[in-house]
Amino acid sequence: MDGSAARPLRADARRNRNKILAAAVRVFAEEGLDTHLDRVAKAAGVGSATLYRNFPTRETLIEAVYRSEVVELCDAVPGLLETRSPFEALHEWTRLFLDYASAKYGMIEALRAIAATGGNPYGHSRDMIQAAITTLMDACTAAGEVRTDVSATDVGAALEGIALTSAGPEKRQQAERLIVLILDGLRARREGRD
Repeated sequence: MDGSAARPLRADARRNRNKILAAAVRVFAEEGLDTHLDRVAKAAGVGSATLYRNFPTRETLIEAVYRSEVVELCDAVPGLLETRSPFEALHEWTRLFLDYASAKYGMIEALRAIAATGGNPYGHSRDMIQAAITTLMDACTAAGEVRTDVSATDVGAALEGIALTSAGPEKRQQAERLIVLILDGLRARREGRD
């Protein structure tokens, strides 16, 4: 072994890391990204040293929060498909996507600053999101619930467009209406319907 592979975290360290990420999402949403990181540590129920051991800089914490949000969004797909029809799962997932887009909107300047310094906060997030959409669309297609002439890539592009134009919290209702418009357009046409 060359030592370059990261060691898996102990269970308690993983729990602390997850508590910090969850607290950071809440604190950043309530107080903004410039809030003192000790507030995040306190909200997580850990000491400042634990926070800084896991996330040595504000930028590493913001990037980890963003990546965590992407993973949570994409990991929701199997559960949605187990508990809902494929089309209902797609609809519910688009709502989660709007939540993700709103959180990303609040972090956009910080993420841009990280990218400007050579970091890559986006990493594989676009591929992960596209894979989630593909899974949902494949399930909808197999169930005959969506048109077959619209690809998962098309749906992804439409969601990105909504996120770019309607991601701010003040535009949530507009974003919801646009999602409904897209989903209505995706529905499979039945004989006798135009």
